[in-house]
Amino acid sequence: MRLDRFIARSRMIEIQSQDLRGALRELLEVATARMNEGLDSEKLADQLVRRENTMTTYLGNGVAMPHLRVKMKRRYIFAVGRVAEGRVIESPQDYRDARLVFLLLASDQERNYLNVLASLARLFRDRELVQKIVTAPTEREFKERVLQGFGGLLARPERRQSRFNRIFLKVAEKVARESHCAAVLVFSDTFAGGIDVTEAFPDYRTILVTRGAGERRAEGKQIEGFIEVRSFSRTRLSQARSAILIGLTRGLFKHSDRLCCVGGLPASNQLDTLMVVDIEREFQSVIDRDNDLLPPSVKIEVVERMIAIATELAVEGREGKPVGTMFVLGDTKKVNTMIKPLVLNPFYGYREEGRNVLNPFMDETIKEFSVIDGCFVIRGDGVIDSAGSLIHAPAEAYENLPSGLGSRHSSGAAISLAADCLAIVVSASTGQVTLFRKGVMFPLLEKPIGASN
Repeated sequence: MRLDRFIARSRMIEIQSQDLRGALRELLEVATARMNEGLDSEKLADQLVRRENTMTTYLGNGVAMPHLRVKMKRRYIFAVGRVAEGRVIESPQDYRDARLVFLLLASDQERNYLNVLASLARLFRDRELVQKIVTAPTEREFKERVLQGFGGLLARPERRQSRFNRIFLKVAEKVARESHCAAVLVFSDTFAGGIDVTEAFPDYRTILVTRGAGERRAEGKQIEGFIEVRSFSRTRLSQARSAILIGLTRGLFKHSDRLCCVGGLPASNQLDTLMVVDIEREFQSVIDRDNDLLPPSVKIEVVERMIAIATELAVEGREGKPVGTMFVLGDTKKVNTMIKPLVLNPFYGYREEGRNVLNPFMDETIKEFSVIDGCFVIRGDGVIDSAGSLIHAPAEAYENLPSGLGSRHSSGAAISLAADCLAIVVSASTGQVTLFRKGVMFPLLEKPIGASN
């Protein structure tokens, strides 16, 4: 979905207020101007402030994103306010560092609300994009940069390719042709300034693997799609496995495809890796001719989100300490018959929208509760049923596991075999992220950079 259609210059302002309610009132006034929706700005401001008192919408990186679902005909209304350097918005939460306040109003009937919220959060996690917007010298330039940012035009300028990279791409194109590859995966984070690969692979579907695709479009480029996967390993295989898994669930690839993968170390501006991956051989343990990798009840975007969170937990841990946890996705009705709560369910009683993993403001909550023993039970649509649950499942899958794995991996294998679900396990001891499907394990992230032996 193109989000730039919901933004307009008339809804971009320089915030004058120094308190949270005043700043929200300013944004609501421009957001609801010339509308016949019967929206009450005072009531909306009260609702937004109450939300902030409960859970902050500060994303970090100088950006806050207050949001609310309201009864209106329009799908979305966006308003953007810039806070002048040195000015502080007094708030009960984290707004003191906010330089950009993005207000999102969504219709209460809009089904893709959480996906849009997540896309916006990814967009504003781009530190360079935010910096260019907040440092615009004039209000007119500020508005222009916001529009350009939503259109993907504020992406970093492309660097000229080195002679070595040009040679490397020519060799990669020849390898792809001789190997009869169906598509080319380019790990675009290799280049801090971006790179145009369409001339190198004119006859192939080209898919960019990146850590932050967001809603950007490569204008005029023959890029078939983006796959968002963070890279933490110096071996390309970990990121490639996750990217191919996501591509399979999206239908970008078939199990019989062969892929040419090209990349290098992130931000190195130097290609150094060329791989040809035969999907059927690489994934033969977890995929069959029926392509039954994804349980029917589980949404693709939920799997992508949980792989991202699991990967971040594996590398970053929590408060400097390694974290081990497990996420069980799908078939919750059956899964709930095979679990025992170890603690009171921290998600009980909350609205489904507020405990959905697709909500970008849930990331920190999930990471915080990951230190609790037990697993997360998550519905296929992303709603968290519970956390801190002990799995009691038949042990048929245990005998197929490699030696040296602990009870968490055994439980993941067992529950994925006993129910039509996926289990994603984060190992505290090794930092490995492993997916289990039908009792079979598939490593997604090997031991990350800096992990101890």
